Amino acid sequence: MISPIELDGGIELRAIARGDGAALAAAYERNRAHLAPWEPERTPEFFSATVQEREVGASLRRLAEGTAIPLVLAEPAGRIVGRVNLSEVVRGVFLNAHLGYWIDAELQGRGLATAAVGGALHFARRAGLHRVQAGTLVHNSASQTVLERNGFTRIGLAPRYLRIAGDWRDHVLFQRLLED
Repeated sequence: MISPIELDGGIELRAIARGDGAALAAAYERNRAHLAPWEPERTPEFFSATVQEREVGASLRRLAEGTAIPLVLAEPAGRIVGRVNLSEVVRGVFLNAHLGYWIDAELQGRGLATAAVGGALHFARRAGLHRVQAGTLVHNSASQTVLERNGFTRIGLAPRYLRIAGDWRDHVLFQRLLED
């Protein structure tokens, strides 16, 4: 069970839940231009409540299988203002996950991303993970600062790592060893 963590301004970091599809669709639509340079190209359908609710269901299946820890940042009234996702959780001798996150454009610069990543690390520790990895676009210094404030260290450069905004982009890779 993932107990919510309260962040500044009454914003809660909590597990994604059935029924979040419409609020997620509204958040993605509101942040469409803001997120476009940092994410894969999205189809118009991606921004619909139907598709987002289907994604919620898939995320909840991965949570139940132990292969992901899908989180949202939600205001007291229920408006979703960000996502944090620990994905591709691998057990066995690796005990690793990949971290991804974004914060609503209007709330940036307030420390929410740093706090949300810290909360995700708490959940990763509770899940028994050893390492969390993250990648940022080379020029995304704000995201790199968030990771560094949470104890992540740079481990390398991955050329043409992910297809972002329609092109294969280089990424700086980071890791956080959770026992440190």
